[in-house]
Amino acid sequence: MQKILINNKLLFLLFIAMLSGCTLQPTAFPTDNTIPTPAQSFTSVNLLPTPTPPAVDTAVPCSMWISPRVPNGLQETLEKGENCTIASEKAGAAYVIDLADQSGEAPEPSTTWIYALVAPFPTLVDEIALEQIMQIWKGEATGLFSGFSLWMDESTYLVFVSSWGNPGEEAVHHIASAALLEAAWNNTPSLAIVPFDELTPKWKVLKVDGISPYDSSFDAGSYPLALRFGLFVQTEPGFVEMPQFPLTNRDPSKMTTVMLTGTTALVRTTAARMEVKGVNYPAEIIGQTLREADILHISNEVSFNEQCPPAIPVRSEMRFCSNPTYFELLQLIGTDVIELTGNHLRDWGPEALLDTLEMYQNEGMQYYGGGRNLNEAMQPLRLEHHGNRIAFIGCNVAGPEIDWSTESSPGALKCDMQWMKDQIQLLLSEGYLPIVTFQHYEVEDYRPTSAQRVDMLDMASAGAVIVSGSQSHFPQAMTFVGDVFVHYGLGNLFFDQMMPGNRDAFLDRHIFYNGSYLGVDLLTTKMTDYAQPRWMTPDERITFLDTVFSASNWSEE
Repeated sequence: MQKILINNKLLFLLFIAMLSGCTLQPTAFPTDNTIPTPAQSFTSVNLLPTPTPPAVDTAVPCSMWISPRVPNGLQETLEKGENCTIASEKAGAAYVIDLADQSGEAPEPSTTWIYALVAPFPTLVDEIALEQIMQIWKGEATGLFSGFSLWMDESTYLVFVSSWGNPGEEAVHHIASAALLEAAWNNTPSLAIVPFDELTPKWKVLKVDGISPYDSSFDAGSYPLALRFGLFVQTEPGFVEMPQFPLTNRDPSKMTTVMLTGTTALVRTTAARMEVKGVNYPAEIIGQTLREADILHISNEVSFNEQCPPAIPVRSEMRFCSNPTYFELLQLIGTDVIELTGNHLRDWGPEALLDTLEMYQNEGMQYYGGGRNLNEAMQPLRLEHHGNRIAFIGCNVAGPEIDWSTESSPGALKCDMQWMKDQIQLLLSEGYLPIVTFQHYEVEDYRPTSAQRVDMLDMASAGAVIVSGSQSHFPQAMTFVGDVFVHYGLGNLFFDQMMPGNRDAFLDRHIFYNGSYLGVDLLTTKMTDYAQPRWMTPDERITFLDTVFSASNWSEE
């Protein structure tokens, strides 16, 4: 009877299992013959881990084809990228980099590439209209630009063929980028079109339709030689990783303008005019341009002194001082850097100079080429702006001896040419671009003295990027040593000389970009009323530049 009862119990359990749709598992019954609870059965059957399927990599390899129209700088940037390989053919590439439709909507991403119209540096022409460039392009130039040749590298040529159509026969020359500068200089009169980032000091940048890429107010949207390049997707977006794409080759955050000026001495008739017409009178016309410079250099040769006698237009002695109220002029024009190589710094004694240095320091104006003692005078001025590392060093050749600093007294730094060359090398090793300025012997001549040439060319050969003469009351010639710009004398900024040669002067606006020196823009002024420089008229400027360029030797190297 017991055996039958056990079998009936098993049949009952099988019947229940069939009704519930479950499959009995041998492990569901413990060896001690106890029946598992429903909770135990649920846990063992339904919480088994679910296998994760293996990841499938659906990304398409990143490759890009770069059109031969793409400028060198953009091409090099893209080729440095780690995400994409460079395809030899357009077909099959994930991305295409090429010139965009200039009138349509810009692709995303895109870049605006700035081109500059340039000429060999000693060219008298300053600007040109786009219409005149097009006439040269077609071989139909007349008037001022008749006979000008037009040069560019291969990629630039292809860009402008796409934009302007085929040029006139033999009107445009396209050669390797490395040969472009020499070819243009050897075939004057000539013009060239180059990308902004490929500018070098021996090029003169011309305005196009009144706009220069050197201008602080530059607007790419209004500039005729600004062209868009785009990244075009040939593979479904999202399956490839975008390559990095620069926004432009003229980034204002990488650009620095340094304005070098000539002699400033707020004395005699200049001071008398300031007393009557206001402290800002000398800068009323050119002041805005001075203020626009990122770094404005002023070579102020005279110390301020509370006991300075009233301004007298004609004074028999050559002993100068400036009323401290005139310091406001330096503030109004935005002076950043004071050169202390002038030979009138100690005319009113060491205390006047020490007080003047304190005024500079309190205003945040930094100085070089002189100081409170010899040690301070020997310190280069190191500056960094927008990533450009620029250093100033300067010294006084001409004396007088009383003007030179000593271990215990203030003054200008007496020149030691070997020390100057060693400093240039030190600054270069630290990553700075050295600017060297001199208070040299003065001469009323456009041509420099032989001593000027020897000393200033020596600094250029030592590695300075700019060598400039601050001593000259008479504007002087200029030259190049390699890519080093040497200007022997700039003339007066604020000083009361009204003789014909002394009225003319240069303001040298130097352009630095992305850690390199690109070149200089020569601004020209003429002194009026013994105190106030104005901009030269176009005719005055052409005559002046022609005179100075004719006195310049362009083959010093």
